[in-house]
This record gives sequence, C-alpha cells and structure tokens, in this order.
Amino acid sequence: MTKKNDKTQRDPKFIEALIPIAVLIGSIIFIVRMFGDDLMSGGAQLAILLATAVTVFISMVFCKVKWSNIEAAITENIKNISSALIMLFLIGAIGSTWMVSGVVPTMIVYGLKILSPKIFLFAAVIICAIISLLTGSSWTTIATFGVALISIGQSFGIPVAVCAGAIISGAYFGDKLSPLSDTTIMASQTIGTPLFTHIRYMLITTTPTMIITLIIFLIIGFSIDIQPSSQTMELSGQIEGLFNISPWLLLVPVLTAVLIAMKLPTLITLFMASIFAIIPMCFAQPQLMGLLTGTSNPDGIEVTKTILQTIFSGSELNTDVAALDNLVSTSGMAGMLNTIWLILCAACFGGAMIGGKMINSITNTIIKYLKSTVAMVSATSFTGILCNICISDQYLSIILNSSLYKKFYEKEGYEPRLLSRTIEDSTTVTSVLVPWNTCGMTQSTVLGVATLSYLPYCFFNYLSPIMTVLITATGYKIKGIKRAKSLRK
Repeated sequence: MTKKNDKTQRDPKFIEALIPIAVLIGSIIFIVRMFGDDLMSGGAQLAILLATAVTVFISMVFCKVKWSNIEAAITENIKNISSALIMLFLIGAIGSTWMVSGVVPTMIVYGLKILSPKIFLFAAVIICAIISLLTGSSWTTIATFGVALISIGQSFGIPVAVCAGAIISGAYFGDKLSPLSDTTIMASQTIGTPLFTHIRYMLITTTPTMIITLIIFLIIGFSIDIQPSSQTMELSGQIEGLFNISPWLLLVPVLTAVLIAMKLPTLITLFMASIFAIIPMCFAQPQLMGLLTGTSNPDGIEVTKTILQTIFSGSELNTDVAALDNLVSTSGMAGMLNTIWLILCAACFGGAMIGGKMINSITNTIIKYLKSTVAMVSATSFTGILCNICISDQYLSIILNSSLYKKFYEKEGYEPRLLSRTIEDSTTVTSVLVPWNTCGMTQSTVLGVATLSYLPYCFFNYLSPIMTVLITATGYKIKGIKRAKSLRK
C-alpha cells in the first residue's frame, strides 16, 4: 500500500505552487484594509493560517503528499526558529530595563545635544552601520541604539517611519558585511565561499548602494520641516527632570559591546544586557522607582516586584506630559507575544510550503528559462525574496536558496562567490521588509512602527537586490569556468 501511495505522489505544478502565495498576499491586503497598522493583533495570523490550510489542501488532495511529511517539515521549521522566539523575549526585557534604568534616556539627551536635526537621518544610518559592523547583529543594534535613535528623531519632529527606515538601512549594512554576522557566515559557508572573499566581493554591490542610501537620507533631512529647537530642548529638560542622566549609565551598552566582542552567543549577550540594566534601575533612578511603585520610599520587596513587572509586562507612567509618558511606557516580554504568535503561524506556512515542495516547483520552473547571467542572478534574487515571503525566516531562506541554486551555478561554471553575494544582496536584507517574516515582525515590534510604514524608507534594503542585478549586467568581476562569457551575451 505504501509503495502505491509513493507512486501516486507528485510534485506540485507551477500554478498550484503559486496559489498559496496568492492567497497569502490577497488575505494580507484585505487585513491591512480592515485593520491598518494593527494587523499583528490577530488578523495577519489568521491570514497566514488560511494560506497554510490552502497549501496543505493542495499538497494532500492534488499532489498526494502525506500529512506526516508536511507535519515533519512544519515541526522542523518551528524548531529552527525556536532561538528567535527566546531572543524576542530577551529583546522585550532589554527594551524595558534599558528605558527604566535611564540608559536609553541618557543616550537620547546626549544625542539631542550632539546631533544636528538636518543631518540626523544621515548620522543615524552611519551610527547603526558602525554598531552592526562591530556587533554583527542588526537585531542587537536596533534593540539598543535603534530605540534611542528613533526617540531622538521623533523629538526633532522627523516622521517615525523615516527614522525607522534610516535605522534599519544602517543596521542591515553591517549585518550583511560584518565577519561576526551569522547571516554573512551562513551565506558563505553554505555555498563554500571563503568568508573574506565573500565580504570583499559584496563590497562591489554594497558600497554604491550605501552611498546612494546616504545621499537620499541627506536630501530628506534638508527637505523636511524640523520641529523648533526650543520644543526639542524642552523635551530634553523633561527627560532630565524624570531621570537621573549620567555618563556612567553608558557603561551598560559598553559592557554589552564587550560581550559582543568576546563573541558570546547572542542569547547570552542579550540576557546579560538586560541584567546589566537592573543595577541602575535600583540605584540610579530612585525618583522613577518611587513613581512606579506608588510610594516615596519603596522597600526592597516593592523595588524587586517593580523590576520583575518591568521585565515581564513593561512599565507605564502617567504624568502631565504625553510625550514623556509614551517614552517611558514599555511592554516588556509580554509585548512580544503577538509577534511570537505571528512567527509561529508563519513557521507553519513555511513548513507546509517546504513539505509540499511548493518552493522547489517554483524555482525549477524558473531555472528552465535562465538564458543569461543577468537572468540567473535576477532569478536568484527573486527566489530569495520569495523565500522570505513564504518561509518567513531569513536563515531558512538563505539555506534553501543556496541549496536550490548551488548545483546550477556549478554546472554553468560560475565562481561560488557570485551566488553567495547574490543571496546576501537579496535574501538577508529583504527579510525585514516582509511583515510576517521573523525580521520584519521583530523590528516592527521593537521600533513601534508597522513594517509597511517603514518599508518605503528602507532604501538600502530594497536597492540591494536591484544593485546586484545592475552590477551583474556590467559583467564587472564576474568570472566563470565554462560558460560565463556566453551567458553574459
């Protein structure tokens, strides 16, 4: 009986593989029209589950795929993203502890004094690029310095979506190029490209993309109306009135940077980053702790209870200044639950697409029509973006995209570095642009900006796959073993 079922099982047709994607995109568009920016509160999750159900139905009914195969793929997908779920909880804890301890307010106050409003966006890109280059992590960069920078930008009167676009553009520049970045290491290792060969080759496409991005943000900075400096300084004074601002508080991000330099695992670094902030919560902010506990002289038990509540469920303060209340209010670990719910639903959809061989069907169809180098690189970029949409996790997308095209690039005689660069230029940087991708959901939650709102301003992220195709079209430093010249014609 088993052998008979195996014979009747087939790969999905191209049109069949596209149906779940069409259902997903159509459902998300419908949900956005209904709920707007609040799509993560349940609507998006249901849309993804609907697309998952359609995938399973087509796979089992028409392609005769066994449920056990789909279930195994879903289980493996959830297993692969488990560390990302824990990371989200820790990022939620950092957001609350770094705020209440005065670490983020200190960076905001100093940033308001040092940074010029007109060049803020330009500076934000550079700052995040440097931090992510040193840390190798866009997530850590955005969860720490990104949170402070977006508050500074708001204080200047710059639209929050534009600020988020600048922060994300810079953060993913470093994530893409840093030798400490897990995506950089993964893309080079899965293809078999030496790490620094991979990084040097990426500079050919990444450098012009970054230059264009910086020019755009510089133009935007000088084009938009900036809030009067008196209001900005007023907010700075209000922050200083609520928090004890001290350069000593910057020891928390410095110690975090030391842990990163020691190359400790990301989960350990994020955990310690939240622990570091507990000490100044207790001793550096007695006035704020009094407001949070509701007593002028809280005892040890009340302080401990408040710290735990800040970590788990965040903090909320009611003053006469709305901007200050919004700044101090945090959601803690609990604020990540909707994101985690969405990630789990996305993992189910990605697992069903893999188990039902939908991605393979789409890619195999595309490969048949690749007649030039530009077409090959364009298809690889498209598949990377498609994987981010369907699988909803950049790590899985990198691995799958690598495995789908590795043998084809070898057969056509291209150097491995062309494939590894193309994957980084498309898969790594576009993951944050998909609302239901782990990266898109995380950065949207951390920055408090809907993915579709900041997407138009993430110039570096969506210019990268365009640039990799344009550079390929010039034939610059594209070497092949067999057919490179013929395919380039």
